Amino acid sequence: MSVSVTEAGPPPLLAIRGLSKSFGSHHVLRSVDLDVSRGEVVTVIGPSGSGKTTLLRCVNFLETYDGGSIRIDGAEVGFSDGEGRRRRGERDLARMRAETGMVFQQFNLFPHLTAAENVMLGLRRVRGKGKAEARSIAEHWLGRVGLGHKADSLPGELSGGQQQRVGIARAVAMDPKILLLDEITSALDPELVGEVLDVVRSLAGDGMTMLMVTHEIAFARDASHRIVFMADGAVAAEGPPAELVANTAGNERLGAFLARFRASHI
Repeated sequence: MSVSVTEAGPPPLLAIRGLSKSFGSHHVLRSVDLDVSRGEVVTVIGPSGSGKTTLLRCVNFLETYDGGSIRIDGAEVGFSDGEGRRRRGERDLARMRAETGMVFQQFNLFPHLTAAENVMLGLRRVRGKGKAEARSIAEHWLGRVGLGHKADSLPGELSGGQQQRVGIARAVAMDPKILLLDEITSALDPELVGEVLDVVRSLAGDGMTMLMVTHEIAFARDASHRIVFMADGAVAAEGPPAELVANTAGNERLGAFLARFRASHI
């Protein structure tokens, strides 16, 4: 699926401009610019501490960004456009976050709720769905990720890979405009990674817009339209996967980062 998305055409679904974020004196994001078009899968790679997860958390406004702009479908994510830079209220933020479904490194399922109930929660509280409709949607998406038979199981009765698939079902059931995936296989045993990545491949094949962070470089190469390499809080390189992974001349940081994957993964 290594197809470059051209700059011509409709405006990007996600438009990030000059994004900056600091924790005290530590600059985590430094004037990041990034676009994601509708139906595009963009993967962010880079060494630990390069700002990848913070970038996703800013897109979902789990972190307040210090400067710059994040727009989804033309609307500023964390701030109102009306009276200068005014933070959105919690209800408005919940509505905006529903447009950016996020799947985390940890599964973050409610342990006292069944798989179906975990998926239904946002549908009922944020989308205002009735119980029967929410249950129907939950069953559909649990079936879609191969867990239709586990709808009434508690998280403690599921494997790590199954719990993560419930997390994916919960996010996509909200019908978000873009799906954010933050190292969703990092907490899994190696033998469970494949089942989760297969779900992501399937969703990508359906045309879902995704921005994901992963260390699974071979998967990123095969499943992405574009790879973005971050270093020191900035975008250091980006391009079509085959081109970026194969041609690292002139970018020592990217070459060094990819070198440890080449022997066994690429």
